[in-house]
Amino acid sequence: MLMPRKTKYRKAQKGRRGGKASRKIEISFGSYGLKSLEAHWITARQIEAARRVMTKYIKKGGKLWIRIFPDKPVTKKGGEIPMGKGKGAVDHYVAVVKPGMIMFEMDGIDRNLAKEAMELAAYKLPVKCKFIEKK
Repeated sequence: MLMPRKTKYRKAQKGRRGGKASRKIEISFGSYGLKSLEAHWITARQIEAARRVMTKYIKKGGKLWIRIFPDKPVTKKGGEIPMGKGKGAVDHYVAVVKPGMIMFEMDGIDRNLAKEAMELAAYKLPVKCKFIEKK
């Protein structure tokens, strides 16, 4: 699964989920893309599930780029632990996705195949997505 090798700080604060994306808003590598329409945290497991379904569907044809990376640590405390006693241990990593952000890109396959693969991947993600093409 995706996770950073090393981070400057072991635990991170939640931050605020707001605003539209200002980076990763253009298709840079491929011809087709999957664009987010909502703000959400996407876990490393969800990114891997989407990647698997797309690569399986395109069957060794074309190329796939993952434009998001889960570099934000999310902590969790164990069950039945009383309030207080500090912050929990790092449980998993998430990628912060904002509306308008391109999450995946594809090239080297026809439009219909790419659209179908990305729609299957969109089912695996917790955000509403839109299939887009390079202008």
